[in-house]
Amino acid sequence: MSKRILSVVGARPQFIKAFPVSNALRRSHDDVLVHTGQHYDAMLSDVFFAELDIPEPAYNLGVGSGTHADQTAQMMIELDDVLDAESPDVMIVYGDTNSTLAGALVAAKRSTTLVHIEAGLRSGNRSMPEEHNRIATDHLADVLLAPTSSAVDTLRSESVPGEIHETGDVMYDAILYVRERANEVSAIREQLDLEPDGYVLATVHRAGNTSNKSRLSSIIRGLASVSVPVVLPIHPRTEAALKENGLWQLACDQLTIIDPVGYLDFVSLLEGATLVATDSGGVQREAFYLDTQCITLRDETEWVETIDCGWNTLVGADSDRIAQALAQNEPNPPKPQLYGDGRAAERVAEVIDSV
Repeated sequence: MSKRILSVVGARPQFIKAFPVSNALRRSHDDVLVHTGQHYDAMLSDVFFAELDIPEPAYNLGVGSGTHADQTAQMMIELDDVLDAESPDVMIVYGDTNSTLAGALVAAKRSTTLVHIEAGLRSGNRSMPEEHNRIATDHLADVLLAPTSSAVDTLRSESVPGEIHETGDVMYDAILYVRERANEVSAIREQLDLEPDGYVLATVHRAGNTSNKSRLSSIIRGLASVSVPVVLPIHPRTEAALKENGLWQLACDQLTIIDPVGYLDFVSLLEGATLVATDSGGVQREAFYLDTQCITLRDETEWVETIDCGWNTLVGADSDRIAQALAQNEPNPPKPQLYGDGRAAERVAEVIDSV
């Protein structure tokens, strides 16, 4: 039976995950896309809808930036009105952002079935806002769609009340499509005069790094240690933090800082890099799928499997550890199949068919 589904997104990784899922759902169901506006810069938001052929959101709540409390509260108020207007059978939330938590809290107060895609991930760091968001959402969800068997084990160990299903990672589905398209249309490497395996790609955006001058300075110095170009598409939050802390000129002198890029260009840059240094959970997996070694600028990760199999290294914000990891010249280890077979979105749709 066809269902009315409300899919809530608000940040870059969620747009990517929603792309294959919405395509699968719309074969049988009415999927209404709601953009909270958590990411509102055009290169972090609008470009994904255009490049991935995602229909324009039916609602753009325009919440924008703010404290965690202000942002989440405003999203809840707006989403409550959307639920009144749409009366969905199912609400889907993705990942661990404030948009995720806001949607979960609103749906939990109603008869709407709450589905959490990317359930069961844990970093073990309770100081991360994302950790609280994902734990709370998992314990509110009616249906929990886990990307890995270890995520399933985590959910069972916490005795969550909802139904648990292992689907694989929907981001893998998206990458399989985007990789081919990026190779056809992206000219970003030629524009920046970058040779394959001749540069490092970096992304820095998490508040734990950008709001701490010591950590941010150490990361910049670590990235500047290598002789090859380090390309840093600059996140608006990171640019503001570098300027506020007197680090902007150092970063400009030592790194190749570019404006945020579209997803196709980003995938091209990531696939062509010899290494990526990032504090993003999504980029860690994208690197794994694209056969690019990853260095994670955090002290922990939810994607522990990538560490265990040798495709990811935790270095925190220690400039010496960053430099050492960037200087590694070991051959890539064999790569296991960790996150499914690229058909996760189909499994998501099958589960939703049955709820």
